[in-house]
Amino acid sequence: MKTAKKEGMRKEYRREDLGKGVRGKYFEEYKRGTNLVLLSPDVAAAFHDDASVNEALRSLLKIARQSTSITKRSTGSRLASRPR
Repeated sequence: MKTAKKEGMRKEYRREDLGKGVRGKYFEEYKRGTNLVLLSPDVAAAFHDDASVNEALRSLLKIARQSTSITKRSTGSRLASRPR
């Protein structure tokens, strides 16, 4: 098994291009148990903020639950009454 070389950053990367790092930037979110999700740019453009994303997802969940509820047709009652 090969061990990783500890030479630092590759030549093509420059520290000044990476910007200033912020220690603990997401610590409070992590501590609360919040999941961070990266949206694709086209999806992110459709929403103004996290509240609008949550509202859209809750609406989608509600529709999905309603469409998967048991109906007379899905219980198989028609098959049971059919002569064999």
